[in-house]
Amino acid sequence: MAPKKPITQLVFTAKDLCRVCYSCVRSCPAKAIRIYAGQAEVINERCIGCGNCTRVCSQGAKTFLNSVKEVEALLQEEGIKTAIIAPSFAAEFTDFEDHEKLVGMIRALGFDHVMEVAFGADLVTAAYANLFGHETDYSYIAANCPAIVHYIRQYHPELVDHIARIASPAVVTARVARKITGEDTRIVFIGPCIAKKTESAELDEVITFAELRQMFAEHQLNQEDIATSRFDPPLGGRGAIFAISRGMIQSGDLPDDAIQGNIVVAEGKNNYPEALAEFEKGLLHGQHLELLACEGCIMGPGNTVTGKPYSRRNSIRKYLHHKMAAFDEATWQRAMQDFSGIDLSQSYSPNDQRLPLPSPEEVDRVLGRLGKQDPKDHLNCGACGYETCLAHAIAIIEGLAEGEMCLPYTIEQLHKSITELDISNSKLASAQQALKQSEKLASMGQLSAGIAHELNNPLGVVMMYSNILLDECAPDDPVRADLQLIVEQAERCKRIVGGLLNFARKNQVNWDDVDVRQLIDSSLNAVVVPPGVSIEFNPPDRKISFQVDAEQLTQVLSNLYKNAFEAMNGSGTIRITLSEIDESVHISVQDTGTGISRENMEKIFEPFFTTKEIGKGTGLGLATAYGIIKMHKGKITVDSNDNPAKGPTGTTFHIEIPKTRTL
Repeated sequence: MAPKKPITQLVFTAKDLCRVCYSCVRSCPAKAIRIYAGQAEVINERCIGCGNCTRVCSQGAKTFLNSVKEVEALLQEEGIKTAIIAPSFAAEFTDFEDHEKLVGMIRALGFDHVMEVAFGADLVTAAYANLFGHETDYSYIAANCPAIVHYIRQYHPELVDHIARIASPAVVTARVARKITGEDTRIVFIGPCIAKKTESAELDEVITFAELRQMFAEHQLNQEDIATSRFDPPLGGRGAIFAISRGMIQSGDLPDDAIQGNIVVAEGKNNYPEALAEFEKGLLHGQHLELLACEGCIMGPGNTVTGKPYSRRNSIRKYLHHKMAAFDEATWQRAMQDFSGIDLSQSYSPNDQRLPLPSPEEVDRVLGRLGKQDPKDHLNCGACGYETCLAHAIAIIEGLAEGEMCLPYTIEQLHKSITELDISNSKLASAQQALKQSEKLASMGQLSAGIAHELNNPLGVVMMYSNILLDECAPDDPVRADLQLIVEQAERCKRIVGGLLNFARKNQVNWDDVDVRQLIDSSLNAVVVPPGVSIEFNPPDRKISFQVDAEQLTQVLSNLYKNAFEAMNGSGTIRITLSEIDESVHISVQDTGTGISRENMEKIFEPFFTTKEIGKGTGLGLATAYGIIKMHKGKITVDSNDNPAKGPTGTTFHIEIPKTRTL
């Protein structure tokens, strides 16, 4: 007989189906789910096999080990094969005419014997009635649920000695079967429990009710085509109610009232951990524990998902009522007597899987990263799968969780990212606009430089000869006025060509260390301030210097002042601000004028663009200023409002220039 292979993994994750909703983390009392790189992974050595994660996962991403192939192989071997079926079968197979049809179909799969675990439950119940019935200060924990036993061994190893040394009904039934049919009998347990697959080597294989239905389908077995068959003896009695809440207490008539009762019953993932915690603290002195990982075996993860708890409980009641109506008390008593000497003992050893607790300093650092510096920030909402923010922080340190699992933190980070993206988008839009403007001005600069170069020589000839003619002309000569006009317009053309050269960045920069405050004062002295205009300039107390061409920067500021005077029609306020940010000097010139329209904002730095009347401006002032600032590796931008409905009108030019010379 081949030995049973050890199980290396009980519950699996289909990563392509996992949506990272953390429902499995919330439902896992052992916290055997690790979230890594946004995926949920089952940590096998921490798993207790309760199967909660398989039941709560709506995407089917959590599945348990399927043993159908192993059972099929076992059925092909030589020797006796016995199926033992859990008492909760009556709650699962409600679609069968009666349980004898179910037994017949199990035999049709190839089993030689089919026995009910209810008889083993009767033997176990009698043992617990004897154990719990004695007056003693020592408290015991019933060992009927393998998931509970795993949980105690792994997470409350100090309580292992309190586990009753009584085997589960399934293991006891396997021992009964081997006593009847021989030690070489191969035993297959059929029930609603996943943890049974790792409970005992005395069970050669374990399949769930869902897997049994799979085998029926693969063998194309229908109850209409199968003859009825009865369970092989010995038949169980009241042990059939073991599958429901408080089933052991009811089947053994154990005291269960508030005065005489000494058994605490706790079922489900939220209740039994709390009961064990109180038991460990000594708060349940004199009380024994009957714990179930599920809310009764009728709600085990190996059942199909269609059943409801109360309808399943009612199905057990109906089956037991039918069973007890035909119950042969005398035969049952003889069987109990015949097997009274069977070994019911079972030993358990600790298997500590607890992780060392991190230091308070480590926890505080993680909480700080999650924005939970203050206790009032601990929402304990449970969205991450952990009951408290503290538990989540500890899990992060232990490598079981990630910070992104915190929903409030993630939402806050999302809002922060959206804000940063919005700022980046605005900066990108500004950069794109500046690039567009630079490309346009670069093309115009090349054209302007070519024009200025071509015009300089003929213009110089015109100016020279017109001045010679003007000098030779008599004061009363009628053509003197015409010559004077030619000289004036030639001078104007020279200034325009000079502006074109500045715009095209053909001039040389004479670098020097300049006090910014003195530069602004000099630029103000270089212009005539209209009587109705006031200047506001409140520079910092400290000296701010940068390396620039003072003459050219004075020209830039003077152009800005003159434009502001004209925009305010000789009445208003100019505010000049000076600041030092990082390694740059920032100068702003703000006026209270009429503002610049939106359609003109993109054109203001283009040469020859002007909103002034013909003959009052060349349209080269701002273009020249732009060129000068670019030669200094700086930038000039503008904000303006020309709509009084949106607030005070006016324009602000911002100049930013590096403090040190940049090549």
